[in-house]
Amino acid sequence: MSEPLPPTAPPQPKNPLHGVTLEQIVTQLAEHYGWAGLGERIALRCFTSEPSVASSLKFLRKTPWAREKVEGLYLFMLREQRRAR
Repeated sequence: MSEPLPPTAPPQPKNPLHGVTLEQIVTQLAEHYGWAGLGERIALRCFTSEPSVASSLKFLRKTPWAREKVEGLYLFMLREQRRAR
């Protein structure tokens, strides 16, 4: 008797966050806005005091409300980039 297949996530073609890691989000935001600009838009010490991708990821992975703000800014950045084209 074969084992049942694990459930697969349904495709999310309209979700811009689908398949994007938190590390990719933080890296792209830092490249686009710079750490200072990122700290101005979202007042988090991980962006203003000795910022790095690693320290930001450590904080954001255990702080859901901060991660939501970062994801929101990422979506805003994507919309602005699309409008600029």
